Parts: sequence; C-alpha cells; structure tokens
Amino acid sequence: MPELHHNYLPQQYETTGALPINHNYLPQQFEDPEPILEDIRELVRRGDYTLGRAVDDLEAEFCRITGTEYAIGVGSGTDAIFLSLKAAGVDKGDEVITVPYTFFATVGAIVTAGARPVFADVGEDYNLDPEKLEAVITPKTKAIVPVHWSGLICDMERIHEIASRHGIPVIEDACHAINAERDGKRAGAFSATACFSMHPLKNLNVWGDGGVICTNSKELHNKLVLLRNHGLVNRDICEVFAYNSRLDTLQAIVGSHLLKRIDTITDSRIANAAYLDSQLGDLSGITLPTRHPGAKHVYHIYVIRSERRDELVGHLIANEVDAKVHYPVPMHLQPAARDFGYKEGDFPVSEAICKTVFSLPVHEYITPSQRETAAAQVRAFFS
Repeated sequence: MPELHHNYLPQQYETTGALPINHNYLPQQFEDPEPILEDIRELVRRGDYTLGRAVDDLEAEFCRITGTEYAIGVGSGTDAIFLSLKAAGVDKGDEVITVPYTFFATVGAIVTAGARPVFADVGEDYNLDPEKLEAVITPKTKAIVPVHWSGLICDMERIHEIASRHGIPVIEDACHAINAERDGKRAGAFSATACFSMHPLKNLNVWGDGGVICTNSKELHNKLVLLRNHGLVNRDICEVFAYNSRLDTLQAIVGSHLLKRIDTITDSRIANAAYLDSQLGDLSGITLPTRHPGAKHVYHIYVIRSERRDELVGHLIANEVDAKVHYPVPMHLQPAARDFGYKEGDFPVSEAICKTVFSLPVHEYITPSQRETAAAQVRAFFS
C-alpha cells in the first residue's frame, strides 16, 4: 500500500494553482461573491440550513433544465448514484454493470450499495460500448450505470434497448453532463434516474459537495425523498431507517446562482473545445475521441490521447499549461478491485485510454490567448 496521507489535497491545490493556464477557475468564477453572500446572510437570518426553501427552488430549476418531472437534492454526486441504486432495490449479492474508465465514485457507489461491480469496456468515444453490454448481463444484474464521460451522453437508445429486453433499470452517471443533449434530449430525461454532481470543479458547481437526482418516476421520487432524509415522512414518523444525504441550503443557494449562467458556461466550453479540435486534429501524435454530430457535448474536461502522453504532459506543465491525466489506472486494476477477479487485458480499450489520455483546460475563463498558447505548446512538442 502506498504511504497514506491524512489530507493530500492542500498541497495539490498549491502545486497546480500556480500555473497560469489552469483547470481550476474558481478564483475567477467567484471573484465577486457578494450576490451569493447576500443570499447566504438571508439564510442565516432564516436558519433553514438543511433542506430549506432554496433546495426546493434549485430542484424546480433542475426539472426545468433537464425536462424531468422530479429532482431530489442530495449530499453529493456519489450519493446520487448510491441512493439511486438503493431505490432500485440493489443490495448485497447483486451485480451492477458499469465501465472501467470512470472516476472512483461510480464504482464506490456500487460497492457501498452492497453490489459487485461488473465491467463492460468503453468505445473510442470513452463511453460504454453497447456491443459489450449484453455479454456481461447475468441473472444477478440489478442495474446498469452508463457514464456520460466528460459530458458526452452515451448511446442511450441502444443501451435502453438491451436493458429493456432484460428488464434491468438504467441509472445514468450524469455527473459530468449538466446541460448535455443527444438527439434533442437532455441528460437526465433518458432513464430511471440520472445523477448529477455539483463538486467545485464540475460545470455547475457549489462551495463544497452537492448532488441532484432527476427522475420521471413518482415511485422513485418518493423512495429517494425518504432515503436522503433518514426515511422520515414528517418530523415524527419514520417510514424506513435510511441515510442522511441532504443537500445543504447554503449549497443550493450557490448552485442556483450558477444555474442562471449554465448556458453561457456550456457555450464557452463547447467553443473552447472546438478551437482545440481545429488546432490539434491534424497532428499525427494526437488522437481526438469520436465526436457525435447528434450530441451536445458539454466538456466537463477536454480529453485527448497521445502515445507520448507522459513526455507531453511534462512539456506542457514546464510551459505553464496545466495538463492533467484523467485517469491513469482503470477501475478494474485499482487496488480496491483486487477481490473482483479482474486482470490486465480484460478491457483493452479502457486500458489503452488510461495509458495515453490527458486533459487540457477548456472552462469558461480560458481566454483566447490562453487557449492559443495551450494549442501552440502541444504543436511545439511534436515539431
């Protein structure tokens, strides 16, 4: 086991925060916090810190944006997946299918819900390959969790065709995908539930952790409202002993302020990604992921590949461009997955991506000059 650090994040913030062209845009985004702070002062006067009125308001806005009937604010994107699995009846001994190329939270939610993660490989767009899905379905499969990687919605039509044939609910990990669309339909409106994250570096962010679950099912809505708040029907009656995963009112206030700008945030990221595509697409040392013309890809991160990834990332950082690797080790090869019986070679596409992938900043505060510099430095490396 590597050396365990009590809190490795402060040093990480300091190290990466020094680069002028950076993935972290929070100082610019909250340069003028006064409008948010004024609403928080009102919160202090009211005192409704947990599941207050602002949570209801944020949930209503999520319904409008996603085109869904219900939205349930919860403590994090991870909790959104976990609670969705529990609402779907997932328990000890069950299996849940997802992809090995994702963030730890997807698999962590499956395991903490009591299930065994079963992996299906991704395609060249970094999303679940529907052609790999049916082969891993068993009588123990209780849910499928496709991940809309970097804000590109999966091929939900094909995934649902397979899932429906087997009577398996689909729970979308849409933590990267607020405002994303595919074939004219928004992320959140495809499946039993869709799970969104408002972590500080997501496209829609708050001042800590926060998540939202969207659904069109009244039955699931009612279960989730209970599961997030100790199973309470009201102050005095507990229907089922459950969890504490309430979206804080303070975080709902911050999220509502950002939701007012979500179209601008989305359009900026799409424009910055299109520029990088235009500048890097002809380089023989760079591989762009598959772009789907019917999809509105919202670019939580801009991920591309190079066989010389590690050298290139070193070159970019040395030239003040914050290149990151999301992520170097697929989930089935993590130490935490050792008891699930997977080995290197089981999921060749995911493994190849993890060995070659890296990310460039494309958020809404990247200036034209900065994105030009980032592209120029990539080209300079290959020249």
